[in-house]
Amino acid sequence: MASAFPVALFDRIPVPTLERPFGVHLWPIFSKAFEKVMGYPAEDFRFQAGVTPMSTIKETSIFIVIYYAVIFGGREIMRNREPFKLRTLFLIHNFYLTAISGVLLALFTEQLLATVVRKGIFHAICAIEGGWTQPLVVLYYLNYLTKYLELLDTCFLFLKKKPLTFLHCYHHGATALLCYTQLIGSTSVSWVPITLNLTVHVVMYWYYFQSARGIRIWWKEWITRLQIFQFVIDLGFVYFASYTYFSSTYWPSMPTAGECAGEEFAAFAGIGILSSYLFLFISFYFATYKKDGKRPSGRKAVRRMSQAPFPDAAQIMGASSPNGAANGTNGSAKSSGVKTNGTATRSRRA
Repeated sequence: MASAFPVALFDRIPVPTLERPFGVHLWPIFSKAFEKVMGYPAEDFRFQAGVTPMSTIKETSIFIVIYYAVIFGGREIMRNREPFKLRTLFLIHNFYLTAISGVLLALFTEQLLATVVRKGIFHAICAIEGGWTQPLVVLYYLNYLTKYLELLDTCFLFLKKKPLTFLHCYHHGATALLCYTQLIGSTSVSWVPITLNLTVHVVMYWYYFQSARGIRIWWKEWITRLQIFQFVIDLGFVYFASYTYFSSTYWPSMPTAGECAGEEFAAFAGIGILSSYLFLFISFYFATYKKDGKRPSGRKAVRRMSQAPFPDAAQIMGASSPNGAANGTNGSAKSSGVKTNGTATRSRRA
């Protein structure tokens, strides 16, 4: 009896294992929370194109178009108004995005760790039963929905009269589309970009939360470095999975590691969008953190494209008037966040 007590106590201690890397089993807790909101447990969720909300290209496209209409229309509405402070709302926004990203990352880790360790990385990124299980589909879908929640980032920008940069606006809209294509395409490799992106978002939104509190963070530059590192790894996995799919499907004589799950349009979407992200974030990094004070060359001009604000309608109209030069300069300095030397001020991205 005396020896049984320590054993029973030890069994109740949350010891990390492959199935429970955090000691406790997170999925049952998540499923109960899911049931309270949805009315059924997470195990009963099924993603069905045309049935599940936001599961068609029409719905996704309409939402993205509305996003761009709201942010550019909002910028025009705010033109002659004082900027809103919105400090409390901004704090809340960044805190819940940090929390959501952290919770999803923990759930993904619990679902994937045992699969990767026991069956290998190839099985996890290419097999349906490896990277496209029912619990993972639930998490993929929830991650997809958070991309629409993150569009509020840009609303804070125009309400606070901050510049709307090309990188920021393109990245937010394209990411929602990217997540949609991977859901429809059932790409098992999806968890690699998603988990890396969640890791970046935990760090990034926590930075913005602390920054909004007035705390100076010295590692801001490292967020962009982490994003670039993320896209390099993403593309390595996506290119490998795409090559494996196409070689095994169309060119079986080519050397290949096996077969890979997914759809062709999802592969092209992933390659195209992620490649553009890598190019734009590297350009942003050099334009923002590696300035040398010299006159920009053609290459530097391309780099600055990523942080350049979108064209201002009033500025364009002012340029066509007799006093366009003077009016355009003043307008851009006031409403688009561009300094008189032509260098855009920094704004949040990703």
